[in-house]
Amino acid sequence: MPILRFIPEATKIDFVGVRYFAFALDGLLLLASIISIFYQGFSLGIDFTGGLAMEMKSPQHIEIGVVRSEVGTLGFNDPRIQYFGGGQCDQPKESCVLIRVQPKANQSGEAAAEAIKNKLGSSYTARNTQVIGPQVSHELFLDGIKATVLAIFAIALWVAVRFEWQYGISAAVATGHDVLVTAGLFSILQLDFTLTSVAALLTLAGYSINDTVVVFDRIRENRRKYKRMPLGDLINLSTNQMLTRTILVSVATAISIIPLTIFGGPTLRDFSAAILFGIVVGTFSSIYVASALLLYLPQPSGVTSDTATAAGE
Repeated sequence: MPILRFIPEATKIDFVGVRYFAFALDGLLLLASIISIFYQGFSLGIDFTGGLAMEMKSPQHIEIGVVRSEVGTLGFNDPRIQYFGGGQCDQPKESCVLIRVQPKANQSGEAAAEAIKNKLGSSYTARNTQVIGPQVSHELFLDGIKATVLAIFAIALWVAVRFEWQYGISAAVATGHDVLVTAGLFSILQLDFTLTSVAALLTLAGYSINDTVVVFDRIRENRRKYKRMPLGDLINLSTNQMLTRTILVSVATAISIIPLTIFGGPTLRDFSAAILFGIVVGTFSSIYVASALLLYLPQPSGVTSDTATAAGE
């Protein structure tokens, strides 16, 4: 028996019986996300709107606060400054920062770069300068959407092959649900939406499907043992059996993400907050989206019509 156990070894929580309350809560969350995305949109970063990215180095240690204050006086909208390459440059004592800004109206990227160089002074040297045009940024945004959609489709296809087509549909809906709700978080809170945000959504999709597949695998295993058990009871049994594993994995992942959220700076904070939120949403969807959806689809092989009655009905 484990020395430390957070929950009882054998729980008997009626997850299926309270699914309608979960559906109502989830419906409100989805509605808020869709309304915000449709009416408010995203606060797109320079990756998707175009802008200027500069790697600046100095022969001495660079204070982020000082650089942020100096660049802030130039009037750029929401400048982003962070250490680059761990703060180290080409030489051991050199320090590097990455400056990303959106040039002002009627100001070219080259003019904005020159203004930053003049403001920081001769002790700073431009290591690399990139100007992202509107056309390129628009293509990046579309590519990010395509990557997310293709990832969800590939996940669903793999689950359908690994299990059965009903599981594939449930997995696609659950993963799409998690990505949409997390994207809604970016919209509602107007967090900076960049390529890093797309990476967060793809990371979340992978985390979510991992938890879903674990539950699906236990449902399939129990289906072979208890051939006459109603599907609702089968889902309850399988979910309760995997509850300790789900909680431990979620807590362990959250513990590793929380320091990044607190100390990671503006760029990592949005990424980490999205992953942290997605952990909760992904765990919820594994039970009340992926598993519960099986109750409303044609029953998988091995579950006859008279054994498919959901618990609590």
